[in-house]
Order: sequence, then C-alpha cells, then structure tokens
Amino acid sequence: MDKLLIAGGARLSGEIAISGAKNAALPILCAALLTTEPVTFTNVPRLNDIGTLLRLLEQMGVKVTRDGDTVTLDAAGVNNPVASYEMVKTMRASILVLGPLVARFGEARVSLPGGCAIGARPVDQHIKGLQAMGAEVKVEHGYVHAKVPRLKGARLFTDMVTVTGTENLMMAACLADGETVIENAAREPEVVDLANCLVAMGAQISGAGGDVIRIRGVKALHGATYRVMPDRIETGTYLCAAAVTGGEVRLTQTSGSYLDAVIDKLMDAGCEIVTERDAIRLTAPARLNAVSLRTAPYPAFPTDMQAQFMALNAVADGTAVIRETIFENRFMHAVELQRLGADIKIDGNTAFVKGVPRLQGATVMATDLRASASLIIAGLVAEGETTVERIYHLDRGYEKLEAKLAALGANVRRLS
Repeated sequence: MDKLLIAGGARLSGEIAISGAKNAALPILCAALLTTEPVTFTNVPRLNDIGTLLRLLEQMGVKVTRDGDTVTLDAAGVNNPVASYEMVKTMRASILVLGPLVARFGEARVSLPGGCAIGARPVDQHIKGLQAMGAEVKVEHGYVHAKVPRLKGARLFTDMVTVTGTENLMMAACLADGETVIENAAREPEVVDLANCLVAMGAQISGAGGDVIRIRGVKALHGATYRVMPDRIETGTYLCAAAVTGGEVRLTQTSGSYLDAVIDKLMDAGCEIVTERDAIRLTAPARLNAVSLRTAPYPAFPTDMQAQFMALNAVADGTAVIRETIFENRFMHAVELQRLGADIKIDGNTAFVKGVPRLQGATVMATDLRASASLIIAGLVAEGETTVERIYHLDRGYEKLEAKLAALGANVRRLS
C-alpha cells in the first residue's frame, strides 16, 4: 500500500501550473458517446478516475487515443452499451454514461455506482428525469436498465440540486425530440464547461450556470476539439497548503473566477490574494485567523474544500465553526487530524475547530479524496514526520501531487 511521507516545517514558495479539472473532464469524456464523429479533448489530467473511465469507454467499443493531456475519442463503433460493476464500483462518475447511451442507442445497462464513502449519493434524480423523458427504467440486480425508442423533451424538476444528475439529463436531452427544461439545475462551473463542450459539438443549450437550463434536441452531434477547464479544487487545495505554511505561491493556468467563496475565506484568514487573468498569487501571514464556513451548492462554499479548511483552521488563531450540509459522513478526516494534535469537536454536521500553536507528525489514514488532501496540508505544517496511508485516494484527484509540492519546496516522498 502506497504511503506519503512528509517532513513538516517547509515554507511553500514558488510557482506551479494547475491541471485540468477532473470533475469537468469526466462528464465531458462521456459526451463523446453522443456522436459518431471523433472528439478531441485537451487539458485532460492523468488521474486514476480518468483512466478508469477511459477503460470503461473502451470496453463499450470507443476507440481511445491518448497523447499527454490530449485525449481523442471515437465512439462510432460502440457495440456494448453496458457499464459493468467491475468498472463502475470504484467511481461514482461512471453513472454519467447513462444519459448519453440512452439518448444515442435507446438502451443502456449501468451498474449502480461506488466511489468515496462520504455519504449517500443516490441516482434517483437521474432515473426520475429519464422516465419523464419517456424511458422505461428498471433497477434490478444492481443495475439501472433504461430503454426507449427515442427520448422526448420534457420539463424536469430535480428534488435536490445534483451535479451529476444535471449533467446526465443535459446530455440525454441533446438528442431528444423537442425541448427539455431542467429546473433546480446545478450551477457549478463544471456543468457550464460540459454545456460549452456540448454546444461546440452542435447542441443547443442555454441557461447553464443558472438554475434553469434549456436544451433543444438535435438529430445528431458532431466532432469537435475542446479544452477542459482548470481544476478549481486543486487550485484551492494548493492555496490552503501555502497558507498554512506561511508561504507565497503563484498558481498558473487557473482562474479565481471559479473560487470566489474560497478566496473570500482565505482573505478573511489574513492572506493577501491577487488574481490575474489566468493565475492566482497568494501571500500568507505569519499566523492565520480562524474562519467559519458552511458548505452548500455553488456558488456557496464547496464541500470539496471543507476538509482542507479544517486543516487550515487547526493551526489558525481562534475557533472556527464548520457546518457540512452536503454529505453526512464528511468529517471522517477530523479523527485523523486529531491524531496530529488538532483540537476538533464534532456535533452532528458541525465541527468546532480551535486552533493550536503547532501540530505534531504521526501516522494517519486517508478516508476519501479530499480527506487525503487535508492530511497532506496538516502534515506540511506539523513538527517532525507525518505518514499518510491509503493515498490511492489522492491519485484519483491530484495530478503529480508530489512533484508539484516538491516544486514549491515541500519535503514529500512516496513509499511503497
């Protein structure tokens, strides 16, 4: 089992480039299923989840060509519209093949997804939407089986804001007869990025980025070349890492426009932040101020940055109150941070974090992707050495993590 060994105490400084967004790349890659023509995507990060999805697409009959951060997909020969449990069990985003497959082929069998153990993330909104568009959907033997001669436009209202649900239904609607309106749609930048990609492929979509998205179905989509947006969560993670170490960093190939809530909190913590057209510069104070926060759907504070800010607050001056409203099991990293000396108390969906003067190195275990990042951040500022176990989670969402941290002056090393 791979581990990451961190010698704490180094002040991060320097410049690194941010990779493409995993959470944008996954649905965008699935969009290739909607056309018989080749589609080329650039700025695609090399991550385990991306590799898993590409293998899943190959299993369906998609021709996959990869060269660095460029991926070309040719779905003309798809002959197996099935996503098996073996391919889906480690990655929830696999459910995103459902909408495109049903839209183009009239049928799909997709295993119920797995992924991080951070709480229930049901697919009922995906199913409800496809049924409203005329599909017959059954859940049997662990698979979602959807079938329809041709999807028809419909008015869809999701009972909860769901990013993957919005993305799945938006892709499905691109080839449906008539107009589809998705109400209570997710507003995340990744949803907008997918919509922009689909429009580049010939889709007719308006309203992405708001809570009502309109899609006018077309007979067919065509090939295109599209660049995936930068990863806003990776950006926020490195900003937090620099902040806790009292560092000064410049992150390139990214944008502050996706991170207003995170940047506001970092400035409240005492950091000086300058945003450029395609870069962000952060200068941290000698000691951070504690910042309270509440997670909520975009444009509010992202749940995917909650763990990183818990690590930041663990060494800040004062007490912070963190309320998690998205996932019910997303405080599992708190116990591991306590092993490093953090003063954290949990009451239901609320964490009370009292900053301590210093953390101490220890062996900790990652429980999910963002929890892994929080433990890395804590290890960077802890006295002595910290060993983070089960870092395969990190490989799902952070490209070249050790190399990027080392480029900023961190002392990190992977152990097998």
